[in-house]
Amino acid sequence: MTALNRLSDLDLAALLCSRVCHDVISPVGAIANGLELMDDAETDEEMKKTALEMVKSSAKTATAKLKFCRIAFGASGSAGALIDMGEAGEVARAFVGEEKVKLEWNAPRENRPKQEVKLLLNMLLMAIAGIPRGGLVKVGVEGRAFAVTAQGERAKINEGLAGALSGSADLPSLDARLVQPYYARILAEASKLRLTMAMEGDDLVAVRAVPLEEAAAA
Repeated sequence: MTALNRLSDLDLAALLCSRVCHDVISPVGAIANGLELMDDAETDEEMKKTALEMVKSSAKTATAKLKFCRIAFGASGSAGALIDMGEAGEVARAFVGEEKVKLEWNAPRENRPKQEVKLLLNMLLMAIAGIPRGGLVKVGVEGRAFAVTAQGERAKINEGLAGALSGSADLPSLDARLVQPYYARILAEASKLRLTMAMEGDDLVAVRAVPLEEAAAA
């Protein structure tokens, strides 16, 4: 893994905040629209019921996204804290939902260093990005080796994402979307893991992180 040119702390913080806002703005906007409909005197009862269901559904989605972002991007406890892998799996399942993407979480229910759990959740985001039409995502943990695979129709690795992960992308080109794989790489370096993303077959995207000593021996 080549040395990574670094964003400034301020730029990284700003881009990660933008990423969180990007993730939650849609359901929060839907909540606002639903409340406006319910408050409109011209809205009939049937439409008010529909609006209420939209508010409930969107509130559930926003809550799931915020809980996920809190662990994946936020402090989620004090510095050096441990996070329960089982709890992370529950948060990931709520975040993914049961519509386009099906999630199989195969990780032991044990406390792991915070940076490793954050890395695994960021690997999940990268894998999901590789299957724009949805599909099956599997998360596996063996010791300190992590693997997230995503299988689906027209699976692919976005060129910008690959550049952000490899360090070849120009830093000014990083936006709220591309800062995520950049951040995942920083997490991998902090955990002394080598992070890779590659196609394995025509419809399978694999995101893997292995200890540096294992990567050097391979």
